Amino acid sequence: MSEEMEEIIDETVEEEELEEDYADGVDEIEEDADEPIEEETDDDMALSDEQLDEIADTAIAALKDVLKYFNVGEVTIDEYEGDEGELILDITGDDLAVLIGRHGKTLDALQFLISAITVRKIGFRFPVIIDVESYKNRQRQKLESLARSSAKKAAAQGHSVKLRPMTPYERRIIHMALRDDPRVETASEGEGSGRHVVVVPVK
Repeated sequence: MSEEMEEIIDETVEEEELEEDYADGVDEIEEDADEPIEEETDDDMALSDEQLDEIADTAIAALKDVLKYFNVGEVTIDEYEGDEGELILDITGDDLAVLIGRHGKTLDALQFLISAITVRKIGFRFPVIIDVESYKNRQRQKLESLARSSAKKAAAQGHSVKLRPMTPYERRIIHMALRDDPRVETASEGEGSGRHVVVVPVK
């Protein structure tokens, strides 16, 4: 591993407040669905094709460098644009369970690491999503289904529905899934690992 990569990883691991600040920023945006997505570029600018290519090349290079230290054999990294303009890097291969981990925790850590490295190198934040064999896409579909059923329950029973604690990424999916539902509003509550979404019926 290069000295530069080691330095970035050390700083990422040691400076836990960086992740806390990132999560706090996500939560502020989640609570107002009309605001831009949490990883929008700092300058709120339209990016050229060359800049988008640079972001993709930087993120892919960082991901390949990190994957060298996992025993996953040959992998393919598919690059595509998400529904909201985010860059999605989907890793496919023969034995990638180690990259997902229990309840996706390893994938969350990989996501944060690659995002931190990319931000460090390009100088601004841009939404880069790391996925493994469409695991996050499947999880997103489940979360969107949970969001819809929770909204239906909240509206029918007339009281708030509290969801399980989720990561900032998961909470954002819930908020986005219900942002146009006139029956309910959503809010993030709690602190740290206990932070969760509450679906509130509109009266």
